[in-house]
Amino acid sequence: GSNREEATFDELPEDLINAFVAIEDSRFWSHNGIDLRSIARAAVGVLTNDYAGGGSTLTQQLIKNNIFEGGRETSFGARLERKFQEQYLAVQLEKELTESTGSTEAAKKQIITDYLNTINLGKGTLGVESAANYYFDKSVDQLTLSECAVLASITKNPTRLNPIDHPEDNKERRDIVLKKMYELNYISSEEY
Repeated sequence: GSNREEATFDELPEDLINAFVAIEDSRFWSHNGIDLRSIARAAVGVLTNDYAGGGSTLTQQLIKNNIFEGGRETSFGARLERKFQEQYLAVQLEKELTESTGSTEAAKKQIITDYLNTINLGKGTLGVESAANYYFDKSVDQLTLSECAVLASITKNPTRLNPIDHPEDNKERRDIVLKKMYELNYISSEEY
């Protein structure tokens, strides 16, 4: 009963993939399912009360959203247990997909495709194809760079950052996504 339409990897614009990787998991293409630097940064942030973002990779988020129903635990202990399970399963998923597809690149393409086809992007849309249709009245493969960044911006808070109800909040986040894409050399200064 969900509003979900799937897209293949080849239908996903490079700018869209890069926008999500830039803002959610900048080392996605090089880690094994977990990113120890991000985990350490998040742990230090929690301990020092200076929390600057999560340590979850896209692989972990895929698992959280599809196996753990979005992580709705109410206690710290349950949340911590789920985080450890996510980390274990993320490493196993990447290992299994690499073995079954024959390459790390093919495994990563499958993970990013599955993630982008299932992510909650607000207003009842699940996945980038449904979101592209809902927000821009076009297919995902027709999105502009700015529209790709708009969709990647929503993931942090799908209610508060959807571009229909909160265009200014989304624009602010979209600008952060574009800056991160530029810093990671995904886009040129002219595109930025």
